[in-house]
Formats: sequence, C-alpha cells, structure tokens
Amino acid sequence: MKIGILTAGGDCPGINAAIRGVGKTAISEYGMKVYGIASGFRGLIENLYTELDEVQLSGILTLGGTILGTSRDKPFKGDPTVENKIPKLIRKNYNELGLDALVVIGGNGSMKTAHKLTEEGLNVIGIPKTIDNDVWGTDVSFGFDSAVWIATEAIDRLHSTANSHKRIMVIELMGHRTGWLTLYSGVAGGGDVILIPEIEYDMEYVARYLEKRARNKKPYSIVVVAEGINKPKGMSAASFVSQAIRDKTGLETRETILGYVQRGGTPTPFDRILSTRFGAKAVELMVEGKFGMMVSKDGEHIVPVPLSEVGGKVKLVPPDHSLIRKTRKMGISFGDKKI
Repeated sequence: MKIGILTAGGDCPGINAAIRGVGKTAISEYGMKVYGIASGFRGLIENLYTELDEVQLSGILTLGGTILGTSRDKPFKGDPTVENKIPKLIRKNYNELGLDALVVIGGNGSMKTAHKLTEEGLNVIGIPKTIDNDVWGTDVSFGFDSAVWIATEAIDRLHSTANSHKRIMVIELMGHRTGWLTLYSGVAGGGDVILIPEIEYDMEYVARYLEKRARNKKPYSIVVVAEGINKPKGMSAASFVSQAIRDKTGLETRETILGYVQRGGTPTPFDRILSTRFGAKAVELMVEGKFGMMVSKDGEHIVPVPLSEVGGKVKLVPPDHSLIRKTRKMGISFGDKKI
C-alpha cells in the first residue's frame, strides 16, 4: 500500500509522535510506502509531498509542532464554483500519486473535511488532535494533556506573584468554544474562580465571592477564564473579567493571557503514548479496509468511530461534570451562584 499523511488546523504537542506512529508501523510492520503531505489540505491541492522513510521518522517523538507543516485551508468552503473544482483536484492528485489511503491528523474542522473527502471517494482515516479536547467521539484528544500541564504551571507561578502583592490574578486560557482546558487547568492549578463557556456566569456573583474571600483574610485570589466565555465584542475574556472585578470590588486586579504558549513545546508522556497508539491503530484500520473512520480513545481501548458521526460536532463540558460537582463542594466558584 501507498499511504499519505497530512496535518491540518492548529499545531499542538504530539502531532509528530502521531506521524511517527503511523509511519513506523506502516513501514516496519507492513512494508508500505509513506508520503508526507505538506501544509495540510493545501498540500493535496498543490501536490506538495515527500516520501518518508524510517530515518526521517526517527528523533521526532518529542518534537513539538509538525514536521509536515500545517494550514487552515478548507477545501469545501467558499465560492460554490470553486468548491466543486478543489475536491476534484484533490481526488485527481490523490489518484495520480497512487495513494491507497490518507491519514488526516486534525481537530473538529479537519475531521469534517476528512468525512467529505470520503464522500469524494478517498480512503481516509482520521486522528483527533487538539489542546481544546473538543473533538466529539473520543474520551480525549492528544495535545490536551500537554496543554493542561503548561497552563497549570503558569497558574502555579501566578500564585506566588498574587500572594506577594495581595492581588487578584485573572488568567485567560485557550479552548475556542469549550472549557475543558480551563476546567482541568483551573482545578489542577488551585483556581478560586473558574469561568467556562458552558456555564452561564454573573459578574455580580463573582465579585461578591471575591469580596467574601478578602473579608475572610484570604490574601489573594486566582480567577481562571476560558477565551470563549460570554463577553463584550472586541474585548478579551481576561480584560473584561479583570475590569469588571476592579469596578465592582475596588480590589487590585491584574490579567494575563497565556496565548500560544499553550500549543507549543514537547508533548507529555501521556500524549506521546496516546499519539503513538492512535497512529498504529490508524494503520491497522487501513490494512483491514476499514476506511471513513476516526481513531478514538474509549476507556483503555483505541477504537474506530465513523467520521460521519464526528464531523461538525463539538464535545462540550457537561455542566454537571463530576469534576465540577466535586470542586463546587470545595468552595470553588463557577460564577453562577450567589455567595
């Protein structure tokens, strides 16, 4: 078999480990030819590819980013007259390269595109990656654990500054429309207030909670907010929350936006292992002829999930998530209850 691999959407730790997992399994176990498609779906459009061998796949397990490069090109989005041409061009290039299958490593949007490519006649297997953990159909996506570690370390460092200056520190984390990263990092980092998109918050409740902490001689507070919370247009989540706290309480408040630091660097051991397992399973599915699937973590097992069920769906944090229920009992505020 001849297979292609591409990485699409935002980068995150663990992508290279997944490329390695696919490539080494395909070459060592099954004698396949493996082609790396450059710059995401653009590489399929412009015929940007190179054959990968074991030498090129060695030493990349711990590397952040992606050796193939990525882009946010969406082949099925835009002018309908162009939309009809690009999928046909992708199919033509796929066939001319002689590919038997294509592995798409990406997030929600990429899995949606992967499904549409299966409808164009391509044999596709999807591998979910994102720091947001919002890909539907899998317990967790690789990249999430690494981002939680990075964000948690940042919150840990804010504790010492907040305590030294007796301030409220507001830190904004990524997550697009979901609060998985903020929830897990906020709990792991000892946040006092955690605001996520899935739970409607009230700044009056947040202000009263922080004032109560101050009255109870708590010298500082940490407020962890997701970038996707409801806020005025044109303002960052951190700026809005920080300003609202100052206005309503008079307490000294500072904000930090962690930004793209969350997506960079070496993957954690958990993400390296998960990426490797995903990659190896993707090759097994190709050998079995099970295309149109995304590999998924279900408990301790790696299983296939139809791409048709994944594309276009977002995995949100349930408001009654067990971690939320337990941390509420510890006195952590989610900004939705009077104090």
